[in-house]
Amino acid sequence: MGEILSMKWQRNIGLLLAGAGVVALALWFSRQNQEPAAAPPGKPGTNILAARPAVKAPSGTNVARKTPATPTTSQVARTNVRTAALTNAPAVKPSGTNFVSSLQTRLQQLKQHRAFYPAAVAIPFLLGLILLWLSARPRKDRTATGGATTAAATPAAIPSTSARTRKKARAANVQQCNVLHAAGDTRHLWQFGVRGGRVSLHRDQRTAPGESLPLHLVQKDWRSLWQKKLNVAWLPPEQVFLRVVQLPPADFEETLQMVELQLEKLSPMPVAQVAWTMHVLSSPAAAEQTVVLIVVARSVVEEILGRLENEGYMADRLELPLLDQLLAINPDDNGAWVFPNTGDGAGSAMAAWFYDGVLRHLELITPAPENRAESLKEQLFQTAWAGELEGWATSPPKWHLVADAATASLWEGPLREGLQQEVQVVSPPAPAEMAASSAARATQAHPRSTLVPPEYATRYQQQVVDRLWMRALGAVVMLYIIGVGIYLVAVQVALFRTKAVEAEVAALSATYTNAIQLRAQYQVLKDRQELKFAALDCWKAVAEHLPETLQLENFNFTEGRRLVLQGTAPVGQVQQIYQFDGALRKVQVNGQNLFDPTKGESPSYQTAPGGTALNWNFTLELRRSEAQ
Repeated sequence: MGEILSMKWQRNIGLLLAGAGVVALALWFSRQNQEPAAAPPGKPGTNILAARPAVKAPSGTNVARKTPATPTTSQVARTNVRTAALTNAPAVKPSGTNFVSSLQTRLQQLKQHRAFYPAAVAIPFLLGLILLWLSARPRKDRTATGGATTAAATPAAIPSTSARTRKKARAANVQQCNVLHAAGDTRHLWQFGVRGGRVSLHRDQRTAPGESLPLHLVQKDWRSLWQKKLNVAWLPPEQVFLRVVQLPPADFEETLQMVELQLEKLSPMPVAQVAWTMHVLSSPAAAEQTVVLIVVARSVVEEILGRLENEGYMADRLELPLLDQLLAINPDDNGAWVFPNTGDGAGSAMAAWFYDGVLRHLELITPAPENRAESLKEQLFQTAWAGELEGWATSPPKWHLVADAATASLWEGPLREGLQQEVQVVSPPAPAEMAASSAARATQAHPRSTLVPPEYATRYQQQVVDRLWMRALGAVVMLYIIGVGIYLVAVQVALFRTKAVEAEVAALSATYTNAIQLRAQYQVLKDRQELKFAALDCWKAVAEHLPETLQLENFNFTEGRRLVLQGTAPVGQVQQIYQFDGALRKVQVNGQNLFDPTKGESPSYQTAPGGTALNWNFTLELRRSEAQ
């Protein structure tokens, strides 16, 4: 069993990995055929620097003497224009494409490795081929193959007791049981729910000749892994040999061993050619137990299982409905109970002999067609005489006919005529009641008490596992295909949105470039106008606070914010220079300081040639916002 499961796992995993390799190969070719996304359309001919107007800032102002002007405002404008020209279009990021873009980037990076796709294809494909080869290797069978040879080597359905274990096997937790009665071309199916050891009828369905069984009722699915389903089929009574054995009280394992020791004597055929099981009946006598031995030719079992298998019904157990009839009657009298076989009309019947509430004997009676009454009398009286010799027939038997009205009309007359005694007609249990009894008995039966050969049970289990694996694999493939479809649709939607944004950016690029140019020109003009007033404010402040003893020789306004003052003063007027610098740093215009008191350069001076004057200079920086 372990080798078979290992082979199945190897085959399934091999198929899965080989399929993964094929899918990776298909993705490789599909990726190779795809073109990368086009770059955002732009206009390389449009250059803001080239289209920038030549704007000149006003030259510096000098009061004492004329010095070359320094056009620093054009540098500011030039810097602003260059900064804006670095981005030719607005930084628009399409929403909803971040994840897709990052995923595409990573895939592109992986695709750049030359060994990526060959490895993605070769590794799972080679592993799958190796596992398939391992699962397909011929294994040495421990048993011979073939019909008669297999039966002779390992007798089918004979419970093995070689281990002589004393552990009792636990019956599986069955939650659903199907009982099938196949009579001719018609099929009668009962479905029972099992809970707490009790069965309840859920469905009663008949199929017409030529109509198949409902597979959703009889096949096992994923739910059967944790809610076990049991399929039971009825055996035709005319093909079953029954024998009653009285044995000492013991547990099931010991009883099974005792029956196996006597099997060659009890079986009507060679042990290697039969399938057998047993059923223990409750007995009022504490000193013994009644065991019903059920023996069926192996060829009959294989024929029935093959026919049911072709119809899609994998039988887990084969049961005899006659046992359910025996369990249903109340043997309050000593005598014989005749159970006609409804399958062959008035052809055969099963006779059960009860004495003192204990089943003593079971036999199949077949009356002759030409003289049924005399034939019935002869067969039944022979059993009664044998019972007297064996000691269990202690009184004249009473006769009972267990049959419905239609069947009783065929058997009651010949029985009365042949036996010359009263025959009591007993109504049999309904088919649904017998099916419920079979279901309850099958769900509580010992796992080793079965007529189904073990190789059939193993093969059925393998088919269930294979079907579930194939369905799971198909579901995974379908989910994968659906996921790939959703991914491709999402990629196409993202590409469509990206192209729409790129088209919008391309349409707005010219307008945006023109807007940047106009903004730069406006900023230059605004700076020129503001700097013009700033120079006038500086000139006014200097004119108002310049001491009379100082002479201003150079007034230079550079970089739009620096004011450099140079001049001369008599020797001994150093204090006037520092006062002039402090007064300028405190000048306010429109409620705020005109110059930054913490910036600029402090006054410096040196003696002029001749020693009669001082040359001084200092620097101030504007604090106004337009100078920032």
